Amino acid sequence: MTLKNRISLLVSLLFTILFGLASTVIFILYSNYRKEEFRDRLEIKALSNIKLLVNVKQIDNQLLKIIDQNSINKLYDEKTLVFDSNYKLIYSSIDDAKINWSVADLKYLKKNKTFFKQQGDYEVYGVFYDTNDKDFYALISATDDYGKKKLLFLRYTLIISYLFFTCVCWVTTSFAVRKIMNPLNAFHQKIKKINENNLDTRVETKSSRNEIDLIANEFNFMMDRIEVSYQKQKEFTAHASHELRTPLSRITSQIENVAADRKTTPEGKSFLKTILSDVNQLTELINSLLILSKIDTKSHENNEVQRMDEILFSAIENLNKSFPDFVILFEIEENDNLDKALEIKGNKNLLEIALGNVLKNACVYSDNKQAKVKISSDDKNLIISISNTGTTLSEEEQKNLFQPFMRGQNSKGTTGFGLGLRIVQRILTLHKATINYSALGINTNLFQLFFNL
Repeated sequence: MTLKNRISLLVSLLFTILFGLASTVIFILYSNYRKEEFRDRLEIKALSNIKLLVNVKQIDNQLLKIIDQNSINKLYDEKTLVFDSNYKLIYSSIDDAKINWSVADLKYLKKNKTFFKQQGDYEVYGVFYDTNDKDFYALISATDDYGKKKLLFLRYTLIISYLFFTCVCWVTTSFAVRKIMNPLNAFHQKIKKINENNLDTRVETKSSRNEIDLIANEFNFMMDRIEVSYQKQKEFTAHASHELRTPLSRITSQIENVAADRKTTPEGKSFLKTILSDVNQLTELINSLLILSKIDTKSHENNEVQRMDEILFSAIENLNKSFPDFVILFEIEENDNLDKALEIKGNKNLLEIALGNVLKNACVYSDNKQAKVKISSDDKNLIISISNTGTTLSEEEQKNLFQPFMRGQNSKGTTGFGLGLRIVQRILTLHKATINYSALGINTNLFQLFFNL
């Protein structure tokens, strides 16, 4: 899970839990408040009835019932029972009143003065009233229909509010986190494209001193140091390679002169030929290192339009000059868009080196010193396919195929240093192109070069 998704999830969960707890607390508090408020109303009603019976001598039960029925604060489905000190019912607001009671309840009242309990849908309040002459017990039962409706309304309001604001929170949190993380995403996309050809890339920073800008500043400082070190390394490789070429050229010239001298014995010529072969390999290695050190975006602009078929023919011609026994079979696919697709912006010399290296590699590692070249195109790419017959590479060798100095098991008996394909990849990367290797069948190797149209 990405960082922004984790932050969105955690913030949303936190709000959901806190809002849920707050809603629950509000509902519980209001529920308790309703009970307390209804209890107070029952108490006032019960004490009023007792006081009327005790203090007003002229009032009888029938008149009290009429007063109860027409009371301004009349309770819903109210039932009132009043008992004397002998636990005898002396007043009932409704003749068929059904309040579950027992003598034990009245004794409990005498001891604790009041009680409040739930009986089904009814809430019952009991009170003990002590006068100088007699003791009275009152039980009053009613349903708080109005309070319960308000409580039900509050419950649905809290549930709907909880669901609504939770959804709003998840959406807004996700949007806000994405917006906040946009600079980090841009930073990621920027550094993902950095390679050895564009080490001068820097991440833009703002004046604000937030964490992302601090990281970006440190990254830019790090890239400054890396670029300087890399340039020094390339300069050293280029200078060393250039300096080594001069003495090697002299050695090569001297060996050739001695080998051409009539006074040199056949054994000496054979020995000199072996030395010359080693010197030529060393010269090839130095030339490869020199090419690698010079390949970068600053020294090679890719603005000129080149014809890839012409560059390919030139590479084949140069290869045949050095290796006349190599055979290149050429095929071009008929396509209406091919003529336009062959026009690629790039550096002619570098592209010729890249194609020449792939062709040489295909011929050297084939079992018949032959390679097949096919030019084709699709909607997005110009494709140059180069295949040969010979030992294919294992999966492990394919993973490291374009690494420097990598040579497979099929390289036994052949000369080389494993830099050719590395040079090809560097040149193609410079031209925003790619190269892929695949093994077709048991003994067919295929390299495909893709140039974006």
